[in-house]
Amino acid sequence: MADKEQLAAVRIAVDEVDEQIVTLIARRERLIRIAGTLKGDDAEVRAPGRVERVIAHVRGAAEKKDIDPDIVESTYRAMISGFIELEMKVHKENS
Repeated sequence: MADKEQLAAVRIAVDEVDEQIVTLIARRERLIRIAGTLKGDDAEVRAPGRVERVIAHVRGAAEKKDIDPDIVESTYRAMISGFIELEMKVHKENS
């Protein structure tokens, strides 16, 4: 019974973390929408060099926090891909 109670408590904590992550993603989206209006062309939006700098940064942050940098990288690559699509749309609307 204790295991089920512990699992329920862990799930509640995970849900709370997910809410925090969604709040941070919303903040990132607002910033990306602004960036999309400031960039000159599609290449500047895609910015593969910038993507790799972000990946290197978050991998380093993960290592400092002793969490799996591969999980952080794959999460960020998926998120960045979605944000590039959004930023391309915003950029086109404002060009």
